[in-house]
Amino acid sequence: MDSKDRQIIRALQRNGRITNQELADEVSLSPSPCLRRVRNLEKAGIIRGYSAEVDEKAYGLPVTVFVRIKLERHNEEDVQRFESHIQRIDEVLECHVMTGAIDYQLRVLVPDLEGYEDFVRARIHTIGGIASIDTSFAYGVVKKTNVLPKLS
Repeated sequence: MDSKDRQIIRALQRNGRITNQELADEVSLSPSPCLRRVRNLEKAGIIRGYSAEVDEKAYGLPVTVFVRIKLERHNEEDVQRFESHIQRIDEVLECHVMTGAIDYQLRVLVPDLEGYEDFVRARIHTIGGIASIDTSFAYGVVKKTNVLPKLS
């Protein structure tokens, strides 16, 4: 992947509905080579798909929660059980394996505090093997982007 491919990716991240002609103009290529590069990026799995960015509040999920989870044990069975359960929970948009005092950090969307309580009781507690759950509620967003930074 070269700098031109990265330009294409950033342009598509800013506007996934841009036409090939507009994209080619933006990255200073003619349309055919531009389309060929996009198709190659898709085929290589670098561009994994296209999606709509949705306003969570308008959708009915205005509460963003960051949940930090520590497991009781770190054996293969407990880790796999936890991770496979998390992958099936729709409210969890992201799950990151962490270094330090916690094992996982989740980004969760819920409609309200009662929805979060239900999420913890019905979805998280039922997994088992969890030593602790630490929760922070986001009350505002300073920056949110899907556009990757430029590489030097």
